[in-house]
Amino acid sequence: MTILESPFTSKLMLVDSHCHLHDEAFARDVSDVIRRAREAGVARIVTVGTSIADSRAAIALAERYDEVYATVGIAPHDEQPFTHESLQQLRELAQHPKVVALGELGLDYHYNTWPHERQVQVFRQQLGLAGELSKPVVIHSRDADADMLETLGAFAGSTATDRAHGTPDSRLLGVMHCFSSTLEMAQACAALGFLISIAGPLTYSKPRALPDVVKTLPLRILLVETDAPFLAPQSQRGKRNEPARVRDVAHKIAELRGEAFDAVAHATTCNAMRLFWPHEAGGQ
Repeated sequence: MTILESPFTSKLMLVDSHCHLHDEAFARDVSDVIRRAREAGVARIVTVGTSIADSRAAIALAERYDEVYATVGIAPHDEQPFTHESLQQLRELAQHPKVVALGELGLDYHYNTWPHERQVQVFRQQLGLAGELSKPVVIHSRDADADMLETLGAFAGSTATDRAHGTPDSRLLGVMHCFSSTLEMAQACAALGFLISIAGPLTYSKPRALPDVVKTLPLRILLVETDAPFLAPQSQRGKRNEPARVRDVAHKIAELRGEAFDAVAHATTCNAMRLFWPHEAGGQ
């Protein structure tokens, strides 16, 4: 059975490429949440760390469930200090066999938890670690487009020699999680080797530039996510989000593009495989 086939349903499989399934919001019923995801055709779930402690919790959950994988990182909205020891702890955590990426990491100039200069410094250190470990990165970016592109450009440039001699798939450096900026920003990130992940806000009554993004970019650039327990799709607005709802995002993409849901499910799952599990992607 392949990643695109479900033993529970005839629906094509999906990957929830970004959620926080280890969050306290799921403490009482995480097994039921995962069961509902399986029944909805969600093959794999990536639960994302935002601090050292949170990353450890993500790994602990991934150890319990075959379909759950983890990332480790320190997000720009986390208030914990970032030290040399933090970087060493991330390096050790990233060696775990179920850790598929570094993240979430990035820049957030909306909340400004840290000064901008400090955010960029920490961001660069974590990008450097990802390059050292040959791990993709999960990027959080909010109201920081100029500094984000400058920093990602330097990161992409540092791997240019290796990328120039690889296949197009080998150019994938990471994903822009819960993308919320402009079409031009999405195209610039894609040109650097990043996928663009779409979440529940696409389904909202005021989705900003997201419809243009999903209609214009090729499917080979897109991922789907929930960011659960946050950002529930319009039909569930105000309720706890969960991985099964990634289908709502994929359906909205299909609607906007005028394409079959199966095509979107297949493409976004293959994209997730290329990014997080390239050794399994094969000819997908």
